[in-house]
Amino acid sequence: MAEVLNIVGGGLAGSEAAWQAAQAGVDVVIHEMRPRVGTFAHQTGDLAEMVCSNSFRSDDDEQNAVGLLHWEMRAADGLVMATADRHRLPAGGALAVDRDPFAASVTAALMAHPRITRRDAEITDIPADGHWIISTGPLTSAALGQAIQRETGSEALAFFDAIAPIVHADSIDMSKAWMQSRYDKGETEEERTAYLNCPMDKAQYEAFIDALLAADKTEFHEGETAGYFDGCLPIEVMAERGRETLRHGPMKPVGLTNPHAPDIKPHAVVQLRRDNALGTLFNIVGFQTKMKYGAQTDVFRMIPGLEEARFARLGGIHRNTFLNSPTLLDRQMRWRAHPHIRFAGQITGVEGYVESAAMGLIAGRMAAAQILGQPLPDVPQDSAMGALIHHITGGAEAKTFQPMNVNFGLFRPLDGVRGGRRGRKDRYKAYTDRAKAAWQGWLAQSTLDADAPAA
Repeated sequence: MAEVLNIVGGGLAGSEAAWQAAQAGVDVVIHEMRPRVGTFAHQTGDLAEMVCSNSFRSDDDEQNAVGLLHWEMRAADGLVMATADRHRLPAGGALAVDRDPFAASVTAALMAHPRITRRDAEITDIPADGHWIISTGPLTSAALGQAIQRETGSEALAFFDAIAPIVHADSIDMSKAWMQSRYDKGETEEERTAYLNCPMDKAQYEAFIDALLAADKTEFHEGETAGYFDGCLPIEVMAERGRETLRHGPMKPVGLTNPHAPDIKPHAVVQLRRDNALGTLFNIVGFQTKMKYGAQTDVFRMIPGLEEARFARLGGIHRNTFLNSPTLLDRQMRWRAHPHIRFAGQITGVEGYVESAAMGLIAGRMAAAQILGQPLPDVPQDSAMGALIHHITGGAEAKTFQPMNVNFGLFRPLDGVRGGRRGRKDRYKAYTDRAKAAWQGWLAQSTLDADAPAA
């Protein structure tokens, strides 16, 4: 009897995983709880329903990391991208789709495939055996979320994002900022210089507080004001509690000496902490926020040293179930404690429609390869797919892990390419050229054949 791949969740990741595995010759069952069990965001029982924006963001595969991810998915005959192209709407350089026909078309393609069936039922427990991909997304049902939490431990599964902004390291002005841990703590030089510091004088601090208080904010959704947030209040809420609150919290200036002005004690200090192993990304410590995105960029660029900051991700707090994947998943997207189960999509700690579908594409191919006994080589880290997988399976700092969009900060640095703003166009083109070559090479080595004998 042929082995079956079971996929829990029929969103973008689950849909792409099912397509990839079925195209490789594996029988697939999609377990989707909708429409029997609804969510506050979904409106239909269609697979691949888009519940927020209708945009897949930039389609520029030479200057944009998400556009590169589009290119890689198209090269791998991805269903999501092919369907998006058929239902494309005018959106300048972005790929936006007519969302209802898009979801209906994905559903029709999957249901017409002879190797795919669908079961409308909620999975509430961790499967004990078989081949599984869990791709339940940010709105994982309470029952399954609790089952995962029991298995992983309370620290390994989050039900909310408390996201601090992330800045590209090469956009920080180091003539104003410096590297130092408070009180020079640490046994090694790396530990003693683990934080990047941006100083403020009193006038700068007061102007920053005024801007925080005046900025446009988004409202909390129902269920987002739980006690969980007492431990990670938005910085603007802290500012509302008193103008000095931040100086006694994440912006306290103690234990630090500014080497650019050693005789002047900063009135406040904003600290950034390395966010990935490559040291190309830094997160602003304690700066989770409900400010609208445009307001965030305006306010955060008031911080000395961040006037020209480029943000890999802006801050936020919202409902989002995700794993601490660096501690739980191996390079094949398998749950280390239960290797018959893979995870895919936003639950792995990627952010965005495209990134979710991309992780589904990889998980579907990897699961099919395992079932067919034809192991795949590791996805090359220099591809967009590989950069994402590397980030969520070990490249990110586990202690500060939060969902992430694809961006060039996740890529290994290039040799012999000009840095800084002026070199950005050539640098991005070099990243995408290298990624495309790596991805095409991987695809050439990764053809699956259901009729071939197992290795």
